[in-house]
Amino acid sequence: MAVQAGHRALLQGVCRLVGASSGCRTHVCSGTGWLSSLPGTRHYSSDPKEDLLVRHLEGEDSGIVVVGINRPKAKNAISKNLVNMMLEAVEDIRKNSKVRSVIICSLVPGIFCAGADLKERAKMQQSEVGPFVSKARALITELGNLPVPTIAAIDGAALGGGLEMALACDIRITSNTAKLGLVETKLAIIPGAGGTQRLPRAIGVSLAKELIFAARVVDGAEACRLGLANHSVEQNKVGDAAYLRALELAREINPQGPIAVRMAKLAINQGIEVDLLTGLAIEEACYAQVIPTKDRLEGLAAFREKRRPQFKGE
Repeated sequence: MAVQAGHRALLQGVCRLVGASSGCRTHVCSGTGWLSSLPGTRHYSSDPKEDLLVRHLEGEDSGIVVVGINRPKAKNAISKNLVNMMLEAVEDIRKNSKVRSVIICSLVPGIFCAGADLKERAKMQQSEVGPFVSKARALITELGNLPVPTIAAIDGAALGGGLEMALACDIRITSNTAKLGLVETKLAIIPGAGGTQRLPRAIGVSLAKELIFAARVVDGAEACRLGLANHSVEQNKVGDAAYLRALELAREINPQGPIAVRMAKLAINQGIEVDLLTGLAIEEACYAQVIPTKDRLEGLAAFREKRRPQFKGE
């Protein structure tokens, strides 16, 4: 089995198995960080129980959850087993009020997710394909509906369903060498897990049509220029530059009021789908949810006392 030291740390510590703008910034990462700095090595396994690994970070990073896809032999392709495991992971995260942000990443160098597992798909009966696609679509919808910020760290190829998974996240960070595309028309099908809906919302209708019709693949820098990614980072020797930038961003989010962040996400997600007047009413309703919280009083007290607030999500 291959040994990859750069993507090893998800097996260290508290790790458990689960059933278009000029503002784009490029960051040079050293390759040192959580995924690459802890001792030990990552031995890839063909055990389907290790297709997905979830780690809840500790200490100052408590509240950050890292979800790592780990199907090296299949380029992290979306299989029945992976869908089931991710559904369980997403449900666990939803129920955990201590979670403040989620990073979706890959433990396989050079790949984020290659899309559907076509080898498995080829063995399916025609009657099985529709239900499987529906379940995969439901997974990606549930990922998009998580109440906390989600960040896709794209250090490699995100194609088809892999890009659809990333599109369901709130924020996308790519390495400059990553490849992104909805390539389904090459197989005489269309994106079936939200790509035809989320890509136009991310980059605009005309550009989305061009990319989908032509099955075009763009690199991370171009994805950032198009507005498909928030940031493009220069890849490092380890191959985890996007993950490191995602962790940096999660650490920026972590100290903020957790209930406020959840309500802000809800207001944005619901408000963007309606007219402005209705959106303002949604914002007002979300604001009302933060007024009675202990965190709001703590924020005022910390400002008055010129200290860092200690929010508890209450």
